[in-house]
Amino acid sequence: MTTTLEAPTDRRTEQRRWWALAVIGLAQLLVIVDTTIVNIALPSAQHELGMSDSARQWTISAYTLAFGGLLLLGGRLADRLGRKNTLIIGALGFALASAVGGAASGPTMLIMARAAQGVFAALLAPSTLSLLTITFTDAKERAKAFGVFGAIMMSGAAVGLIAGGALAEYLDWRWCLYVNLPIAIVAAVGGWFLLPDVPGHRDTKLDWTSAVLGTGGIVSLVYALSEAATRGWGSALVLGLLGAAVVLIALFVYRQSRVANPLLPLRILSDRTRSASYLAIAGAAFGMFGMFLFLTFQLQAVMGYGAFQAGVAFLPFLLGNVVMSIGFARRLLPRTGPRPLLVIGLLLMAAGLATLTQLTPDASYWGLILPVELVLGAGAGLAMPTVMNVATARIEPKDAGVASAFITTSQQVGASLGTASLNTIASSATASAAGLGAVGATVHGYSVANGWGGAVVAAAALGVGLLVGRKPQASE
Repeated sequence: MTTTLEAPTDRRTEQRRWWALAVIGLAQLLVIVDTTIVNIALPSAQHELGMSDSARQWTISAYTLAFGGLLLLGGRLADRLGRKNTLIIGALGFALASAVGGAASGPTMLIMARAAQGVFAALLAPSTLSLLTITFTDAKERAKAFGVFGAIMMSGAAVGLIAGGALAEYLDWRWCLYVNLPIAIVAAVGGWFLLPDVPGHRDTKLDWTSAVLGTGGIVSLVYALSEAATRGWGSALVLGLLGAAVVLIALFVYRQSRVANPLLPLRILSDRTRSASYLAIAGAAFGMFGMFLFLTFQLQAVMGYGAFQAGVAFLPFLLGNVVMSIGFARRLLPRTGPRPLLVIGLLLMAAGLATLTQLTPDASYWGLILPVELVLGAGAGLAMPTVMNVATARIEPKDAGVASAFITTSQQVGASLGTASLNTIASSATASAAGLGAVGATVHGYSVANGWGGAVVAAAALGVGLLVGRKPQASE
């Protein structure tokens, strides 16, 4: 059945669109959950497969590099081939790669499967948001749909921690990969029947030189950031990769201004509100993904929580996020415009991270961590649906895929930079506080790193406030 882009008039078509949202949400959940669910499984996988520490790190990096490096190309393929087609192919490919990873008999097989997951995730992720954009065109319904999608986008990491903890503790680490199969198959089958069948833009030609430059630049940057956490910023490898990233990205940007069919049309970035939304999600990811890492260690290594118990401890973040995303952000955006929601949301996240500077080995979950999670979740719930909405508003249909891809690219780069930078800061702070004892020095490192994360998020809030105009903008 072919769905037009006009507003639906009958109840059946209206219900069909909300079922389509469920399919899109499931597909996006695959991508986001997998950034954290495998992390909890790694200790068991390393023991069973006899993995070295280097191989363990590559299990994470293989997914991150393939995903981050191929996102822009995946967005352009979605524009060219049709978003419904690329979502279905991406979901089925992700399921196959997950099955191979779950059945891995050695480190190489697992690492290759993780890289394949990243490739198909890069095809899948841009399709979800662009499909949401063309499925919901009414301003009020669009705000509601983006509220739900934003909650999924920002809560997925916490969901991964909860699900991964339960699976690793009560079943087996392999189920942290196998669990993707039913989700991916339901998303693919549901997508076939429920998603709008919008044709691709065959006139959108692929510039392979731009693809090589952009992919090479992003891969070099993400790889450098992941290695900086273990090798340090002064490492020859890290500095060489950062230099290569700067050169390749500069050449990529230059080429985008010269070719007829750029991989990332610079007109997408010329809109100040849209650019502000990219800055917002990069800044939020910088602080939040580091926070998830440090709190996971705090709960398990310092406070003695089990894997599942530690995952459940992140439920207040989910609660704050969902309530604010679905209950408030969707109603406020049409009235206030994006500026106050983005700025206040980021400032709430910055305040929560700043409060985590009070972490100590004796810190109370109920007195400190739970209230902070609620504040962080509320901030994410205000900002992230707004980011999704304004970043895809007023976009030409032929550019919807790549505009959506750049949202995830911004999040990926922000998360990689934050994880690497904040890990380095935490390590330095820990080394300088040796007099506090091993545990005390480690927690001191977490608290200092969270403070820096909060400062970066606050700086992003200032930048967003300066970029976005005062006049409210309706979601179109």
